[in-house]
Amino acid sequence: MRALRRIPVPSPRESVRPPKAHRTSSSPRLIVSSPCRAHLPRPPASSAPRRPFSDAAPRRNNWRDPRRRPDPGEQLRQARPLVTSEGLSRFVRSPSLHAVVVVSIASATVFYFMNVQTVPVSGRRRFNCYSEAKVRETGEAQAKRIEYEVERQGGRFLSDWDGRTRLVRRVMNRLIPVSGMADSQWEVRVIDAPGTANAFVLPGGKVFVYSGLIPIARNEHGLAAVLGHEIAHNLAEHVAERMSSQLGANILLYSLISLTGGVGILVTTYLGHAMLDLVFSRPMGRRQEAEADYIGLMMMAEACYDPREALGFWERMRRMQQEEPPEWMSTHPSHSNRIQKIQEWMPQALEKMRESDCKGTAGFANLFRDALERRRFMEPRHDI
Repeated sequence: MRALRRIPVPSPRESVRPPKAHRTSSSPRLIVSSPCRAHLPRPPASSAPRRPFSDAAPRRNNWRDPRRRPDPGEQLRQARPLVTSEGLSRFVRSPSLHAVVVVSIASATVFYFMNVQTVPVSGRRRFNCYSEAKVRETGEAQAKRIEYEVERQGGRFLSDWDGRTRLVRRVMNRLIPVSGMADSQWEVRVIDAPGTANAFVLPGGKVFVYSGLIPIARNEHGLAAVLGHEIAHNLAEHVAERMSSQLGANILLYSLISLTGGVGILVTTYLGHAMLDLVFSRPMGRRQEAEADYIGLMMMAEACYDPREALGFWERMRRMQQEEPPEWMSTHPSHSNRIQKIQEWMPQALEKMRESDCKGTAGFANLFRDALERRRFMEPRHDI
């Protein structure tokens, strides 16, 4: 009997490995990916460098380096026009614009005629929309500014015991009762400036006189001619008229800028103000100066000062200021025309001085104020 041959059985720890297949160069290579990424599309290949921790391609930033200055020429070439012909024509044809223009013109016309006054001594029609309280407030602010500027520039005001200050106070004590403004809070300040010949009276009774004017005035009568002229500006409300004219000019200029869509900014800035000043402001200033000359002459005569001293004062001013601009370029009349007008008014001024009997009454000023409120002539004097 044949004996059985024992066949060895592999242990469990041993694994049966299949025979290795012979790999040839022509056989394809099998790449097995993980199950979670088997169906994800592969991003397209890019020549740009990859960034760590990101699968996105790098992008170019649009920020501008602050160290690099922009080219003005390039910016100008890329700039959009501020106003186009199509936009301007559409704006002009807009019905809302037409309505705004009509309403504005109607409102401005009504507002103008509600604030028109007639200057009693000249018959001149003027526009004045500011109240006395507002003008007085403006005068007080301007007085504080002048005091600050004088001290800032190293100047000084003369003391109340100085002879020049006492001279000005004596003249004002006789002019205030005839000014029609005795209830104002009058203050007299004399600025120590021998080289300046000037004086002015601000609304509210703030009187400023430069010491260089006193030698030219020579006496109380000559000083009364100057101070009477300056007080007359306040009696005739010339400051309020100038403020009103500036308001009207600004409204006109800004209206033109708005209607032109900003095109007329340069024109109105450089030419508009100059034209309005030459056509309106300067002639108005000359008329105001002539009115103040007449009113001041009557007031100094009513205060019992000799009005003939006014002629001597303006003659001395003409000799001191030999060169003066043409009258059409100035806000003041020429000295020759001013002296000629005062000579024409002198008979009436002398008659006023005789009638007053040196009583210091405010007859002329009261008549002027009454005529101004009633919007009528105090007397028809169209030659002013």
